[in-house]
Amino acid sequence: MHRQFAVSTFPATFTVGEGVLAPGHLGELTKYVPFELVDAVLEETGTVERRRRILPSRVGVYFVLALGLFPHLGYAKVWSKLVAGLPGFLVVTPSEKALRDLRRRLGATPLKALFEVVAGPLAQPRTPGVRYRRWRTVAFDGCSSIKVPDGERNYAWLGRVRHRLGIVGYPTLRLMSLVETGTRGLLGAAFGPKRHGENHYARQLLHLLNEDFLVLADRGFDDGKFLGEVADTGAQFLVRLSSTRRLPTQDRLPDGSYLTRIRHVAVRVIDAEITASCADGSTVRDGYRLVTTLLDASLDPAERLVRLYHERWEIESAYYALRHTLLQGHVLRSGDQVGLEQEMWALLTLYQLLRTAMIDAVESRAGTDPDRASFTVALEAARDQILIAPTTLNEDPLVGRIGQAILTQLLPARRMRISARRVKCPLSRYGYAIPTERRPLSSSRVGSLVIAIHSTRPTTPAFLSHRHPSQTPLPPPNPSEPSLLDRAFAVLRSEPGRRWGPRELAKAVNADNVHSYAVLLARWARNGLIHKPQTGVYMLLDEAAPTAASPPPPPRTQGASQLQGTLAVLRSAPDYSWTPHEVAPALGITNVNSLNTQMAKWARKGLIYRTRRGAYAARPSHSLDHQPLTCLGAR
Repeated sequence: MHRQFAVSTFPATFTVGEGVLAPGHLGELTKYVPFELVDAVLEETGTVERRRRILPSRVGVYFVLALGLFPHLGYAKVWSKLVAGLPGFLVVTPSEKALRDLRRRLGATPLKALFEVVAGPLAQPRTPGVRYRRWRTVAFDGCSSIKVPDGERNYAWLGRVRHRLGIVGYPTLRLMSLVETGTRGLLGAAFGPKRHGENHYARQLLHLLNEDFLVLADRGFDDGKFLGEVADTGAQFLVRLSSTRRLPTQDRLPDGSYLTRIRHVAVRVIDAEITASCADGSTVRDGYRLVTTLLDASLDPAERLVRLYHERWEIESAYYALRHTLLQGHVLRSGDQVGLEQEMWALLTLYQLLRTAMIDAVESRAGTDPDRASFTVALEAARDQILIAPTTLNEDPLVGRIGQAILTQLLPARRMRISARRVKCPLSRYGYAIPTERRPLSSSRVGSLVIAIHSTRPTTPAFLSHRHPSQTPLPPPNPSEPSLLDRAFAVLRSEPGRRWGPRELAKAVNADNVHSYAVLLARWARNGLIHKPQTGVYMLLDEAAPTAASPPPPPRTQGASQLQGTLAVLRSAPDYSWTPHEVAPALGITNVNSLNTQMAKWARKGLIYRTRRGAYAARPSHSLDHQPLTCLGAR
C-alpha cells in the first residue's frame, strides 16, 4: 500500500558573497554588519590583501565574530556552522592552523574599528525607560572577572592574580564600559591589565559624553578630579559617595539635600536611608549618599533621584549577559595580547549587534520597554539563523526571525528584587555567609520601598534670607556634629590672614591623630577647598592673596656667612615665621633640606627662635648682635 505525503515549497532568498567569500556571513545579523561596512573597515585599517586568497580578510572578520557566538566550539566546528547553510556552494574546508593564521593575519585593529562604528546609543528618544527628563541615562562601571588562558605571554601583559595563599586562578583583564542604561547598549569600551584602576580606563571614554547625557556611577568613581572631568564634558552626573566622605555644607535645600563644591563643580549631596520590605516578611535598610550636578530641588526632588540611581544596576545586567549568557563562563581562547584584544573587540561587537536587533524588535511594538526583551532568546535565534538562513520561513521583513522570536517570548514586567552580593568563584569551595550581611542570600521580591532623606545642618544659614515670606518655614535641622573640615574652616576664619601649620590646626580642632589630620589637610588643598601657599602652611582660599601678614621680599645677602644671612632675613620681618623654603632663595641655596637641618641646629642652640614646626624667627627678646661671631659657630 503506497502512502502519499504532502509536500510544500517555500521560497526564500539569501545573499552571500561570491566564491571564496561565501562563508563570510553572520546569518541574519549580517544586515547590521553588511559586506560593504566590513570592506570599508578593512580598507581604512589597511588590512585588505593584495591578492585573492582562499581565506580572505572579509571572511576572517565574520569568522572571528562567529567564534563569539559559539564559545564552546573549536575553530573547525565554528567553520562548519558558517558553511552548513550554504548548500550548492563550493566552499573550502581549511585546517585549524589555517584558521589560526587567518586570525593572526587579520589582527585586532579591524575589529576595534568595527566596534567603534556599531557602538553608540540604540534607542529612539521616546523609547520607554531611556531618558530622565531631557537626558539620556548612561552608566560607568568595570568588570574584572573575564578570564584568559594562563600562558606566560598573557601573564606578561595582565600579571598574575595574587592572594595571601599565593598565585591563584586564571589571569583576568579589566573591562570598562559606558552603557546606555535603558537598552544596555554599549557607547564605548576599554580594557587592559587590572593594575590600572577603573578611573584610568573610564577617562579613555570621556570623549563620548556631551550635554545630552546623565552619568550614573558607583562609589569607585567619586574622585573629585574625575567628577570634574565628567562635568567639563557638559554631561550631568549622579554618583554615589562613600559613607565616610563628608563635604562642607554651603546651603540646605527644602527637600533635605544640601549644596557644596567638589573642586570647581557646584554639586548637591543627598543623604538617604532606604527601607525595603520583602515578600517573605524581612526588612532591609541601607544608607545612600549621592552627589549630583542637578541642583534644582523643585525640578529634581531628592527621592526621585534616589530611585533614578537604581538604573545604574542595568550595567551589571549587561556584564552578566556578556560573561555568562554569551561566553557561558568559558575562558577566552587567545594566548597573547594581540589575540585577546581581537577576541574582546569581536565579543563587544557581537554583543552590540544582538542588542541592536533586540531594540529594533521592541521599537516595532509601540510602548514596549526594552527591559522585556530577552538576551538569551536573541542569542539562540541568531545562532539558529546561521544554520538555517537559506531556508528561513515566514520571515518578517521589518524585524526578521530574531525579532519575531523576541516579540513572541517577551519577559514579564520588571519586578523589584533584592539579594546579597556574593563572590561566585571564591578561593574555597565551601561558601560562608558574612556575619554582618543584612540582605537575603537568595533573590527576594520587594513588596514596598520607603526612602527617607536625612536633613543636614548648613555651615552658612544664608539660604534662610533668600526664602520668600509666603513659603512654609523649614523644620529645624537635626543636630549633628560638624565635620573636621567644617571645624577647620571655623578655625581659619577666626584669625583672618594667619598661616596655620598642621599641628596647630589639629590642636585647635581637637583632632586625635596629628599625622592623619595633616594628610587630610593636604587632600583638601589638592581638591581646592583650602589654600596651601607653601609646604606645611594652610589658609582659606579667599585669603590666598597677599595680606598684611605676608612678609616683605627677603633681602639678598651676598658674601655673608650662612648664619649671618639667615639672621638678616629673619630680622627683616621680626613678627613673621620664616620657613627654610622662604629663606633659601635669599641666600642662593638650592639644597633646602640642608638649610632646614642647619636651622634646626641653630634653634636647639638658642641662636634663633622656633615658632612652630618648620618655621623660625629671630630671638624675640635678646639679639645676637652683641655676641661675638666666634660663639655663633662656623658654617
